[in-house]
Amino acid sequence: MRDTLVLNASFEPLSTVSLNRAVVLVLQDKAVVEQAHPELRMRGAEVDIPAPRVIRLCRYVRVPFRRQAPWSRRGVLVRDRHRCAYCGRRATTVDHVVPRAQGGQDSWLNTVASCAEDNHRKAARTPEQAGMPLLRRPFEPTPADAMLLALGTEDFDALPQWLVQPAA
Repeated sequence: MRDTLVLNASFEPLSTVSLNRAVVLVLQDKAVVEQAHPELRMRGAEVDIPAPRVIRLCRYVRVPFRRQAPWSRRGVLVRDRHRCAYCGRRATTVDHVVPRAQGGQDSWLNTVASCAEDNHRKAARTPEQAGMPLLRRPFEPTPADAMLLALGTEDFDALPQWLVQPAA
């Protein structure tokens, strides 16, 4: 089942939780539903509520400031929307722009999503050495961007504009 976005009382993205955890927070009056799945409902003996897509905590939670989103292979695939950085087809692996054999690190700016065929063809070479230019440059998402992207493409596109576009 899809994750649910958790907003702080101030509407800042905090994390994602399972649908079951989100329902528990709502039933315990610790959170309110800001956006629900249009067709899903959670039913129990005495409960019938819309399945939450975005919830907001009722009380403000103070969290330490995090400058950057933690790097992960899954995060790179989500950031690049599962599209190969070399050919644009469906990506299933992560490729190091500067290969680890040449000193490349696991970082947002050195990894891209790649299809298995292009990853194998590039091997332990840089894109320039392999003659395989990148279609788009890797970037480092903010922690909030990483959380929104983790919800998935369909969910990200369906979120309200006030959430995905910061005020000017």
